[in-house]
Amino acid sequence: MSIILHSAHVVVMDDAGTEHKDGWVLLEDGLIAEAGSGSRPEADETVDVAGAIVTPGLVNTHHHLYQTLTRARAQQADLFTWLKTLYPIWSRLDGDAEYAAARTGLAELALSGCSTVFDHHYVFPRGQPDVIEGLLRAASELGVHLVLGRGSMDLGESQGGLPPDELVEDRDTILAETEALVERGLDVAVAPCSPFSVTKELMVESAELARKHGAALHTHLAETVEEDAYCRELYGCSPVEYLDQVGWLADDVWCAHCVHLSPDDVRRFGELHVGVAHCPTSNLRLGAGVAPVRDLVDAGSPVGLGVDGSASNERSDLFLEVKQALLVARGRGGPEAMTAREALRLGTRGGADVLRRDDIGSLEAGKRANVAVWRTDGLELGGATDPVAGLVFSGPHRVDRLYVDGAEVVGDGQLARADESEIAREHRTQARKFLS
Repeated sequence: MSIILHSAHVVVMDDAGTEHKDGWVLLEDGLIAEAGSGSRPEADETVDVAGAIVTPGLVNTHHHLYQTLTRARAQQADLFTWLKTLYPIWSRLDGDAEYAAARTGLAELALSGCSTVFDHHYVFPRGQPDVIEGLLRAASELGVHLVLGRGSMDLGESQGGLPPDELVEDRDTILAETEALVERGLDVAVAPCSPFSVTKELMVESAELARKHGAALHTHLAETVEEDAYCRELYGCSPVEYLDQVGWLADDVWCAHCVHLSPDDVRRFGELHVGVAHCPTSNLRLGAGVAPVRDLVDAGSPVGLGVDGSASNERSDLFLEVKQALLVARGRGGPEAMTAREALRLGTRGGADVLRRDDIGSLEAGKRANVAVWRTDGLELGGATDPVAGLVFSGPHRVDRLYVDGAEVVGDGQLARADESEIAREHRTQARKFLS
């Protein structure tokens, strides 16, 4: 089956910065067959997108989908207070609630033009074995590509950790269940939660497990000044020094947040190609600060964007993060710190680089047909002489069409494989369980 999208401004996101002002993209058997301008090839289906902007599908490098159930809580709390408030509530999570939460978050993400989602799931209440299955089921139904982070916590309060003891797992269970997911052939990253919720032994053994199977590694790092103080008290070193001690400063690792990095930390991340999931809205919401993204990119570190959990960013909207990344970079470094196209690159090619994927993130022959189509005839883009800059500056937007592996996931601004109102209705039913 082949589909051609034409009469569009095609933003390829290749290394050359190619854009086709009156262009087309040919999708064939789930892949990008060709992108260009002028005369177009034949296809089984022809779609005139009437001057729209066509980009690669966005790539979300850090999320916690279950958190859609607990939005707008602990509204003026720092990270540690926020977590301590929510851990007991999250301990009620079960498979049905996770399914509803994940459908809601994934639907929001798809409608924001996101085709690939990394979900870092680390909450496993005892006696609830179906949480991961609920997550996988939701992704399969909506058609968004899910990269699963099998998260973990084994350092409870009684051992000096932050989470309550009833929410931590034993190390053998964590490693066995993580390996079982990898051996099922799922797209899995090994993802211990954070320095304040995971033992040093689990960090070391997680790295050994991931490298045994060629899987990537992910964790939270250097999100707040409180975390830095915690690491120095618990381990006698900074978060990045701790990462080095456990063998995680390597090119198969990416870390979420990385707000509080020293210039030397930034240099080492760049030299070793440690990736970063930049989550600007969440970091602002919790008052954590702004990551040194311009410095990280210039140093050579792969940097992508993350929505983060919907309890610290109440929108699962990745296009909003494209705009936020642009704004916070300029707030930190001035008006020349980042261009609109650089911000869009963070949400596409940058995310692919962070996930170590060479099959997504740009509209080039042989890559997966993950394509977002953005209308340009609405109020917000009127008068924009540069359509790409106009799109970024005026975001967020609801995508008009989204294709994942060549299959339509969003059409005419609506979910193609699910009913948005039904998802919202069922989500509200499940969320009521978490109100008190």
